[in-house]
Amino acid sequence: MRLRPRQKLFVERSLSALGTRANTLGIAPTGAGKTIMLSAVTGESLGDSASKACVLAHRDELTAQNRDKFRRVVPGVSTSVVDATTKSWDGQVTFAMVPTLARQANLAGMPTLDLLVIDEAHHAVADSYRRIVDRVREANPDARVFGVTATPNRGDRKGLREVFDNVADQVRLGELIASGHLVPPRTFVIDVGVRDKLEAVHRTASDFDMGEVAEIMDRAPITDEVVRHWQDKAADRPTVVFCSTVAHAEHVAEAFNAAGIPTGLIHGDLPADARRNILAAFARGELRVVTNVAVLTEGWDHPPTSCVVLLRPSSYKSTMIQMVGRGLRTVDPEEHPGVVKTDCVVLDFGSSSLTHGTLEQDVDLDGKTGNGEAPSKTCPSCHADIPLAARECPICGEALVEPEDATSDGNPNGALSDFLMTEIDLLERSSFAWVDLFGTEDALLATGFTAWGGVFWLDGLWYAIGGERGGQPRLLGIGERSVCLAQADDWLNDHETDESAFKSKAWLTQPATQKQLQYLSPAARGDYGLTRYKASALMTFGFNKRAIRQLILSAAPPAREAA
Repeated sequence: MRLRPRQKLFVERSLSALGTRANTLGIAPTGAGKTIMLSAVTGESLGDSASKACVLAHRDELTAQNRDKFRRVVPGVSTSVVDATTKSWDGQVTFAMVPTLARQANLAGMPTLDLLVIDEAHHAVADSYRRIVDRVREANPDARVFGVTATPNRGDRKGLREVFDNVADQVRLGELIASGHLVPPRTFVIDVGVRDKLEAVHRTASDFDMGEVAEIMDRAPITDEVVRHWQDKAADRPTVVFCSTVAHAEHVAEAFNAAGIPTGLIHGDLPADARRNILAAFARGELRVVTNVAVLTEGWDHPPTSCVVLLRPSSYKSTMIQMVGRGLRTVDPEEHPGVVKTDCVVLDFGSSSLTHGTLEQDVDLDGKTGNGEAPSKTCPSCHADIPLAARECPICGEALVEPEDATSDGNPNGALSDFLMTEIDLLERSSFAWVDLFGTEDALLATGFTAWGGVFWLDGLWYAIGGERGGQPRLLGIGERSVCLAQADDWLNDHETDESAFKSKAWLTQPATQKQLQYLSPAARGDYGLTRYKASALMTFGFNKRAIRQLILSAAPPAREAA
């Protein structure tokens, strides 16, 4: 397995910070490959030593997911698990569930660690996490602590400086959207006549007073307008709605159902089985809309979701990012047959988009690759090293720049569109050379030693296809060119190694062999500049042409638009 160039940069910067500070925080949103990067940092930190590491997560499924991904990224290192059913430290890297490990009896059995890795590191200052961190540092003052999170700024404004004093790197949402690893949001800021009232709502320690918000938003005429605008701009899109209170969410669900739109309700007091049943019905398409209250902001993903409705303001940008992020995932056509997703509609009936302007939390790295430390500055409040362009300190939450009026930058509707600032050309950044098969830029293919990937244009949509030696090609994605290129490139990264990618560079200048020419068309054989690599790409396409055509034609006619 290979890392994307941006993932390699994240790993390099994290290792550099760990080497000088013995702790660091990395910020990586949905779609960045957080678990892959976390695994690579852990593996590189251990090297060939006998050092021991522990990777923390707060839920069973995250513990299992982190362990499975680690085994793919670092296959030669032994692993073990500490959770409710198993408590083994036999592996060089142990994957532990925080609620289990934080118990005193289990902490007493923890060996001396050289590295502690914290997934969802914004939880690191909670009491259960602190017991683990303190125990690790007491046993080994030289132990290093590495954390990764998508949203470092906690709603309770509690800083992370107790555990981290610097930020190694931050992957921007804009980078992932421009590179095709997330779909872009298409935002509508809708004023239903209450914007002035919302702006006057009092703030509590953690957010706006949602009781006050409900008094403004939880009214039948406003809810009817919400349903009407949804029918006009996002009808038939799988939709998640964020409300202010349980009563508000109930009333919104009732209004959608009354309009003939199957809708479910999720809230914190709902039994776990009932919650799972509702989300399963949403995943099956039996429910078109799910309303919720601060439940689906973290730890839940349903990639076909292509509309997010904000019926509450958020005083912290991290909260808004979590909510909108539920709709930015790309779709795997094998998991969700017939679903085509090219963007996510965001209907903002509150004031979050106008307050925060963009989905970018802090730093602009422009997607550049390279070595060395990330550009940084010192937070004037907590003195942590943080990304140079930070507007809000990820360690202590200090606001470094006053929020700018979103109407002042030529964006009068407050649409969250600023992240398409820099077009990232995946064809250049890829570790593999992409061949324009016919010179028309509507069929591109790259190949390694064990796998190949291609993107093909038909009737207004791109199709990503991946294949491996000895196996049948599979459909990887349908939609925009950048998304399909990203899916095909990731397929190659999953199936190739750094060694094979390096070796493939020699193909780029060597002339085609006589054996290759035997399998090519007269037109291709007449290309006197034909290289061994391009000949291999043309042969791969020729051998798989029928299967590629069948995959595309079978996916295209019944495709149900999710975007």
